[in-house]
Amino acid sequence: MKRLALLCLFSTLLAVQAVAPEVEITSEPHHHLTLENKSVRVFNVDVGPHSETLMHWHRHDYIYVTFGDTEIVNEVKDKPPVTVKLKDGETRFSPAAFAHIARNVADQPFRNVTIEILEDESLRHSSPHWDEDRGLDILTNSTKQILFVKDGIRVSEFELQPGAVVPLHHYTGPHLFVAVSDLDLRESDIRSDVEGQGPMPGHFKSGDSKWFPGNYSHTLTNTGTKPAKFVTLEFP
Repeated sequence: MKRLALLCLFSTLLAVQAVAPEVEITSEPHHHLTLENKSVRVFNVDVGPHSETLMHWHRHDYIYVTFGDTEIVNEVKDKPPVTVKLKDGETRFSPAAFAHIARNVADQPFRNVTIEILEDESLRHSSPHWDEDRGLDILTNSTKQILFVKDGIRVSEFELQPGAVVPLHHYTGPHLFVAVSDLDLRESDIRSDVEGQGPMPGHFKSGDSKWFPGNYSHTLTNTGTKPAKFVTLEFP
């Protein structure tokens, strides 16, 4: 009888899940909005081990950065589920629009920063902006790798050894900074057309993000004792 009762309960839960309505991403409890402007909405996502999100909508193209190795089952509405293995710091692009459940089948939390591209429709049809859309620069005790360009946005990954410096570099358009590891950085040689734009924080936790205006230049030094890893999204 107990086994029959458990089977009935399990069947009921599956039936409830099957008819559960989709929610907007802003109403999905594992997605925490941390930054919003006319260009992006940034969500910190945290799904516990062997837990899952609600069925939720992605109505804009988005880029996500993963923290920690993990394995999820991606259940897109009206499609078969797909198992996805993700590495720490892995950065991917997903086109809209779809609703899905992200089920964490690992023993570790599934954490990422999800960056919705609010102007995706117009950016998809924009003219090419970048001289380089792929490439690896070997700097002194550091690297900069251009990962991809999607919706006119160039995504790059930086890794700095302790004491390493990213030389003075200029951003014509605005850019989003996402910390992959915990970071201790010193920013110098700041140039900005935005009045009152101060230096970035000296310390970031993994998953922290910051928006910078266009026509911005700076130098970055890793003042910590561990390698510093971060991702930038450069907007046209």
